[in-house]
Amino acid sequence: MWTIPNIITLLRMLLIPVFVVVYYLDWQWAHQAGAFIFWLAAITDWFDGYLARRLKQSTAFGAFLDPVADKLIVAAALLMITHTYNSVWVTVPAILLLAREIYVSALREWMGQQGRSDTVKVSFVGKAKTMAQMLALIGLLSELEVFMGIPIYWVSLGYGLLYIAAVLSTWSMVTYTVAAWGDLTGKAKAG
Repeated sequence: MWTIPNIITLLRMLLIPVFVVVYYLDWQWAHQAGAFIFWLAAITDWFDGYLARRLKQSTAFGAFLDPVADKLIVAAALLMITHTYNSVWVTVPAILLLAREIYVSALREWMGQQGRSDTVKVSFVGKAKTMAQMLALIGLLSELEVFMGIPIYWVSLGYGLLYIAAVLSTWSMVTYTVAAWGDLTGKAKAG
């Protein structure tokens, strides 16, 4: 259980309250520091998966804990940007992304109980959604449009990527549902 990848995943979970507290500090660069912590957590997500494969330290505990850690920090970030921006243009895609995470997690759990988890395994579209979502959240959390006098338009990019993530999220949710439809309706067993 105490493999290097699992320890990194646990550290990522411990970063969640740190991320939230830092983001809401009464300090000029609090949002940028919070965005950096979120970025650090996102990097550890890639890193723990890489190490699990490279060191052959994949465990059932890690397979369970990794997506939980990801969903917790993403849910926190989505809630935080809806509060920060207080706009329907951020809230609607954030709710869609959060609803999709809950729906797909439940679908995967149910399909796993049916012994059909391969039917709804992570797809390329799901990975693209995650990448767009993470970059969007970093941009929106940071609230940076200019860095050291140089226009970088992170917030504008964040808005665009949030909508791309929402579209990919809907697409992947529909794809997973279609793949599982026979099992969900009972027609897979009958056929």
